[in-house]
This record gives sequence, structure tokens and C-alpha cells, in this order.
Amino acid sequence: MAGRIVFIAGPVVRAEGMAGSRMYDVVQVGAEGLIGEIIGLDRDVATVQVYEDTSGIGPGDAVVTTGEQLSVELGPGLIGTIYDGIQRPLSDIRERTGDFIERGVSVSPIGRERRWHFSPAVSQGDAVSGHSILGTVRETPVVEHRIMVPPGIEGRVERIAPEGEYTVDDAIATVGGRDVRMAHKWPVRRERPYLRKLDPSVPLITGQRVFDTFFPIAKGGTAAIPGGFGTGKTVSQHQLAKWSDAEIIVYVGCGERGNEMTEVLDEFPKLDDPRTGEKLMARTILIANTSNMPVAAREASIYTGITLAEYYRDMGYNVALMADSTSRWAEALREISGRLEEMPGEEGYPAYLASRLAEFYERAGQVEVVEGRRGSISIIGAVSPPGGDFSEPVTQNTLRIAKVFWALDADLADRRHFPAINWLRSYSLYLNKVRGWWGDNVDPSWYALREKAMQLLQKEAELKDIIQLVGPDALPPTDQVVLEAARIVREDFLRQHAYDAVDTYCAERKQFDMLRIMLRFHDLAVEALGRGVDVATIKGARSRELLARMGRVPQDRVAEEFARTERELEREFSAMEVAG
Repeated sequence: MAGRIVFIAGPVVRAEGMAGSRMYDVVQVGAEGLIGEIIGLDRDVATVQVYEDTSGIGPGDAVVTTGEQLSVELGPGLIGTIYDGIQRPLSDIRERTGDFIERGVSVSPIGRERRWHFSPAVSQGDAVSGHSILGTVRETPVVEHRIMVPPGIEGRVERIAPEGEYTVDDAIATVGGRDVRMAHKWPVRRERPYLRKLDPSVPLITGQRVFDTFFPIAKGGTAAIPGGFGTGKTVSQHQLAKWSDAEIIVYVGCGERGNEMTEVLDEFPKLDDPRTGEKLMARTILIANTSNMPVAAREASIYTGITLAEYYRDMGYNVALMADSTSRWAEALREISGRLEEMPGEEGYPAYLASRLAEFYERAGQVEVVEGRRGSISIIGAVSPPGGDFSEPVTQNTLRIAKVFWALDADLADRRHFPAINWLRSYSLYLNKVRGWWGDNVDPSWYALREKAMQLLQKEAELKDIIQLVGPDALPPTDQVVLEAARIVREDFLRQHAYDAVDTYCAERKQFDMLRIMLRFHDLAVEALGRGVDVATIKGARSRELLARMGRVPQDRVAEEFARTERELEREFSAMEVAG
């Protein structure tokens, strides 16, 4: 079915003669066949958002519908690939067109020629349905790709291919009279089905102390990390992508500056994965849609990312999706909405901003895909509020949905305290859900220890108001000790060096022992005060230096060095003399 263009406004095109088209059908625009998607229908006039630059397109040019919705191709070969917002592999495009993407270029998302070694997992006559595993393919050294029956197909296996080498287009099984191949398509705006959603109770371990110990996110949870320019959103996202214990990482660079995305594309292929010993890209998919790429493709990029994540979730993997940033995605919504001449909402964003955000975040979760197979998607979305104003619509609507709030603070960033997470404004609604895991796998006193540290930090904030009036020396000795203990927690535990080879990642047991020993300093200081030891003597304790160095103790020496630090702490405080 073909129509012709009657109106153009940037990425928005209207075409008449499109009777019979459906919402969200993919179309080809102009002689170059630019990719677009129908987002509005009025009689035979279709409104199309075009995912490529529309320069040179004019009234009268053809618009041809494909009859298919915007979809991604799912199959072996996704891991380790760098895509744009509509799943075009950038490395393949570069080979074809050079450093700049030419309009109308069409490249298969996954290699059609490559042969994969398929090992069947079912036999002829077995009853299968959507998500049943037909066999496996070794996609990377660390990812076993499970070839599943696409949703909507069920019946008995009439034929299963023997073990051997096949392309993604070869039929490897026949189920209920239909051929099943290793690859299939799925519309990006439609959530993939599952059996039931479960309550998340296992933390996503990130190796970042302020996240894991103070404001944890569960596997299958949602988190927002808002902050102004220069507060460290992107570096925090990189750290989470590098070190979180999810088995699959999907990183969506949505509308970020080109130099930041270039850093990701250059750095990730070189990184070693501490969990597997292989390269980090062996379990990562990157989606790069920078701020100078077409705005409509930016809007589609997070749907592309979440659909790829759901595919690996359905195999039974724990997936972490990093969206950097949802503010740029919301700006794309705002621009397209303005071109459509829709009634603007707050700050010009469309009235449906909140529902679109909720639609995205609600695709996270820990689910039972089929009986006995579970997977999860954790979504961590960066938000870039203009001027660091958390009252703006994207931040506020995100906070209503996400259950973890990691508030980045410009004042902390200015003081070179990174991650610049404000411990008094941040929160996690998963604390009570994950405390059982920490108690069973690390130490039963984890929650009490975390609460004690938070109380110290809150008390410090209260005392700072008094200090501004009377000065620190006017405080009673017990309060001065609280300030010193809180400073240790703040500077030596909450602050973590992302570019230090050791401190960049902190294992969960190491985190617990660090905090336990630091809080032991407070207990010993209070005991020393009770014996009459002077506050100045306590503040001058030489073991304070050992506490400051704990984060940089290599993992294989943690037990030995931490025991020595604790012994030295106890010895020094027991030897402190009473003030004369």
C-alpha cells in the first residue's frame, strides 16, 4: 500500500492515501526508503515519525507501508554487538558507508551467513509451547543462547534438527505444522509474555558500597539516578554496567553526547570481566543513539533495549538495563509531540509522559517465564534534570515509579566526593526485601549495622546546623566523637574511587567488614570517653589511617589486613591514657 506525502515537519511526515494502514506499522518514506512508523491515523491520512534525517524529502514523495510493526530480530549474534536505536548494527554500517550513516541504509541486525553449532534439547513427539527450549547455541564463551519456541506457537515437535552447524534462517524444528528458526521478530512496543511476576528478594550486587549497603536494588527492581551536569550520572552507569552481577547487560545510550558514548564504545570492548575472566562485551549489548542522531530513533531506542532484555530474561538470565538518559528520551517525546501540534503539558512535555515512563519501567521485574524457569530485568535509568532541579516533570514522574532513588548532589561532586550520592535524600524501598539475603549470605547483623551507620550520618547533619552557630569546639565530647565517626563513614566508606584498580569494585563481604570495623572505631571512642580519654587523643589515633586505606586492600589480602587493622584499633584504644 502506497500513499504520498502532503506535510513535513522535521521527523514528522503526513501522507494521504494510506487507508487500511494500522497504528505502529513500519513504512518506507521517499525514494531512499527511509524507515518510519505510523503514530497517528485520520481517515486515509497517516502521521509518520521517521527514524532518519528527512532533508530533501518533499510533498508528493511515496510512503509505502510494510504491514509490520517496528520490531527487533531476536536470535544468536546479539551479544557483543553495537546497535543504533532501531537495531541497525553500527559496525556493519560503517563497513558499508564509512564513518557517517547514510540515509536509507539497510543492514541485517544479526549475521545471516554465520553458522552456529546447535545442540537439540527436545525429541520428536515432545509437547512444547511458547518459551520452551528447543536447543542451545554457544553465543559467546560465557553466554549459552537458548533457542526458544516463539510465543504463540505450540504443539508437538514434528521434526528437530540433529546436532550440527546452522544459520539463523535454517529451520531447526517443526512445531504444530510451523517451521521454527533460530531467529524470530518481536514488536518493540509489546511486552513479551510470561507466566507470573514474582516479588524481588535478591539484591543486584554492584560492587559500589553506597548502592549495595545503603540503598540496594533488587534483581528485577527499578532505580532512578538523577543529577545535574557533572555530578557523575554516566560514570555511575558505567560502573553499574561493568560490575553488577547480572548475567546480561543491555546499555542504552539515549541522546547522550557523542564523546561520552564514544568513551563507552572504546572502553567496553577492552574491559575484562572479573566474574568470568572474559571480555565484558561477551555478555553486553550496546545501543548507541547520540544527541546528533535523528530524534525519533532516540524515542525508539529504549523500547529496542527493553525488548532485547526481555528476550534474554525469557531464557532464564538476570538482565540489567542501563538507560542513559531517560530525560533525553522524554525530550524526544516533547519534540515529536510539538511537531504533531498536541496540547502540551507541564514544561511542554506531552500529557502522556507519565504513562509512557510507567510503561517502560513496568517491564522490569523478576518473572517465572514457564514453570520452573525464572529470569529478571533490573532497570536503572539516569535522569538529567535541567540545572539539577529535581522538581521538573521527568524526575518527579520517574520517582513515582522507580523504587530506588539515588540522588546525585552537585555540592558533593564539587568537593570531589564520588559517587556523589546524597545519603540523606536517597532511599530504597527494597531494604526489607533484601535484608534476608544479606543476613543469610553475608552476616545476620547487616541490617542493624547499616541502620547504625545511617543514624550516625543523620546525627552529623543535625550537628552541622549547631556548629554553624557555636563552632565545633563548643560541642560536648560525645557529639565530637559522632562527627569523627561519621566523617570516617562518609569519606572512607561512601566515597569510592572508580578509576582505582582495587577500589573500583568492593565485594559484599568486604563492604560489611569495612563498615563493621569503622563503626567499631565509634564504639571504642565512646568507651574511651567514658574512661576520661581526651577527644583530641581519640581524633589523633594512628589507626585512623588504616581505616582510610581499607577500600584499597586487594581482595586476596582482605582477611589478613582487616584483622590487622582491627587488632591495631583495639590495641591503640586500650593503651590510650586518661587526660591529666
